[in-house]
Amino acid sequence: MASRLTVTALVLIALATVSLQTSASSVGKFIDETITSHKIVIFSKTYCPYCRRAKAVFKELNQVPHVVELDEREDGSKIQDIMINIVGRRTVPQVFINGKHLGGSDDTVEAYESGHLHKLLGIETKDHDDHDDL
Repeated sequence: MASRLTVTALVLIALATVSLQTSASSVGKFIDETITSHKIVIFSKTYCPYCRRAKAVFKELNQVPHVVELDEREDGSKIQDIMINIVGRRTVPQVFINGKHLGGSDDTVEAYESGHLHKLLGIETKDHDDHDDL
């Protein structure tokens, strides 16, 4: 009887492991497809002031990013966990341009102010003053 319970427990553990791996791989696939199929992607949270700042940069440039609001998704925490493997951190925002990781809010604002973001997006650089509201 004890060996039967042990086998049952092992099977349940194996099924749970497969389920977790499948879930992680489907989340990883979602992340990859999202990043590769949109010019600008922001992994964000609706209440995050740093996320709002990153989104404001693209609004200033008249660019519409594809935004994934992690706090509105059931798998938002899993997406953040997988981000550790992709970019080395699970914080938000995480911004991708043309399939490449740009960084977080500070990186996005810095790229905007230096004109690097304009180059990445293929848009003309306009002379602009410091935007303290970003």
